[in-house]
Amino acid sequence: MTDASTSPPTASEPRILTGVPGLDDVLYGGLTPSRLYLLEGTPGTGKTTLALQFLREGVARGERALYVTLSETTDELRAAAATHGWALDGIDVYELVDEMGLDPDSEQSILHPSEIELGETVKDVIARVADLKPDRVVFDSLSELRLLAQNPLRYRRQILALKRFFAKRACTVLMLDDKTSETGDVQLHSIAHGVVSLDQVPRDYGPERRRLRIVKMRGIKFRGGHHDFLLETGGVRVFPRLIAAEHHASFDPTGKSTGSGELDLLLGGGLVPGTNTLLLGPSGIGKTTTAIRCMLAALERGESATYYLFDEGLGTLLARSATLGMDLAPHIEAGRLVITQLDPAEVSPGEFATMVREAVEERGSAFVIIDSLNAYLHAMPGEEFLILQMHELLSYLNQQGVTTLLVLGQHGVVGEVRTDVDLSYLSDCILLFRFFEAKGEVRAALSVVKSRVNAHERSIRELKFGPGGLRVGEALGDFEGVLSGLPAYRGKVAMLAGQGENR
Repeated sequence: MTDASTSPPTASEPRILTGVPGLDDVLYGGLTPSRLYLLEGTPGTGKTTLALQFLREGVARGERALYVTLSETTDELRAAAATHGWALDGIDVYELVDEMGLDPDSEQSILHPSEIELGETVKDVIARVADLKPDRVVFDSLSELRLLAQNPLRYRRQILALKRFFAKRACTVLMLDDKTSETGDVQLHSIAHGVVSLDQVPRDYGPERRRLRIVKMRGIKFRGGHHDFLLETGGVRVFPRLIAAEHHASFDPTGKSTGSGELDLLLGGGLVPGTNTLLLGPSGIGKTTTAIRCMLAALERGESATYYLFDEGLGTLLARSATLGMDLAPHIEAGRLVITQLDPAEVSPGEFATMVREAVEERGSAFVIIDSLNAYLHAMPGEEFLILQMHELLSYLNQQGVTTLLVLGQHGVVGEVRTDVDLSYLSDCILLFRFFEAKGEVRAALSVVKSRVNAHERSIRELKFGPGGLRVGEALGDFEGVLSGLPAYRGKVAMLAGQGENR
C-alpha cells in the first residue's frame, strides 16, 4: 500500500512498536503483530542492530524474545550488543551453527548443503519456537538458509513452511537477508507481510549516507520514499521524511519589529510570523549580522530562537556580535537561544529536518535562522533534492508560525554576482544586499525585492554596521546603477558617516 499524503491514519487494528526511534513514525504506529517481515540490506547497513532493538522493545514490554542465528555466534551477538551499551538479558539466543556443526567429521554438518540438512534446520527452529513460545523472533539470516536449499523451489517451500508455522503461533517474526541472492529475486518480497530495506550510499567525501525504505507493508499505510537513518552508539535512529501537509498550527500573523525602525519601513512593517525571508548577497556584506539583529529583537520580546550555524565558528560569531552591541550570551544562558554548529559533511538532510522539528515542537522555537544555505546545498546529493527538501521544510516552518531567516551567499563582489541554486521562488520575502562604490569607498546597499505579505518599499538604502549596531540610511534616490555595483551619482544625498564593519 502506498504512503499517506496528508494526515496519518487512525489505526483501528493493534500495532506493536519496533523500538527503533523514528521507524514507528514512518509506519504510522508500528508493525501489525503476528506477521512475518523481511529486513534486507547489504552487510554493514545495521540489520543486526535494528533486530536487537526490536527484541529489546519486546522484552521491555514483558514479551518473550528469541534470536535464531545461523551467521553469528552468541559471543559475537553479545559483543555487538555491548558496543551499544546493551545486554542480551531476556533475549534467548539459539545458535544453529555450534561447535558440532563446524566439525568436519560430522555427518550432518549444515555447512554441507543437502535437502536433509535443510529440513533438519527448519525442524530445529520450529522445535525451539514451540518450546519457548516467544512473542518476537529474529531469524538471522536467510542467506545461509538459501545456501542449504540450493534449489529456489525448495528454498521457497521451506520459507512458506516457516511462515505458516509462525502464523499459528501468534508470533511476530523479523527475517534478515543480506541481499546476496541473484538480482531481481523477489521471492521473499512476495512471501513476507512487509519488507524494510536498508541501504548505504557512498559519497566522494564524508561518511556514507544510510537510508531506509518501506518496500511493502500489507494492510497499513506508511511514509513512502527514502528516510535517512544513523547507525551509532545506542542503535539505529530513523529520521522520517518530512511531509509538511501533516503539520499545522494556529498563530498570529501580525508583523513584528526587526529591531531597526528603518529596516521595518523597508520591509513594510517588519517580519511576519509564518513566513521565511531570504538574505541574498555576496560574502562579507552583512547578511549574518542583519539576521542576528532581527533575531535579537525576537529574543528581547521573550521569544525562543534557534540558530543553525554551518559556516562560521561559534566563538567568532559570539565575539563579533558582542562587539557590534548585540550580546547573545545572556539569551543563551537563559535558554531562550540555542545555537547549533553543524558540519554539512556529517549531517544528512533528514537528520537536519528532524532537528528543526524538535526545536519547534519540543523547545518552542518561534524564530529560526539557517546560516548558510550554501553549506546545506553541499550536504545534498543534488540540486533537485535540495529544492524539494527545502520546500517541505519551509512549508512546515510557515505552517507552524515560525519566522525563518535563510542566509544565501553569492559568488562575486561588485558587478555581476550569481548563486549556486535559485531558491527565490520558495521565499516569502527577499532582502537583497549589494556592494557599490562611492567616493573611493566600497559601501553596502540593501533593498527588499520581494514580499508576499507586506507592501514593502521599492527603494534602495545604504547599510552600515558598527559599534552601534545596524544602521539603515535614507533611500539612495540620487544614485543610478547601485545594484550593478557601479552607480552614477546625480544628486546630493548624504551618505552614512563613520567607519563600520560589514559581515
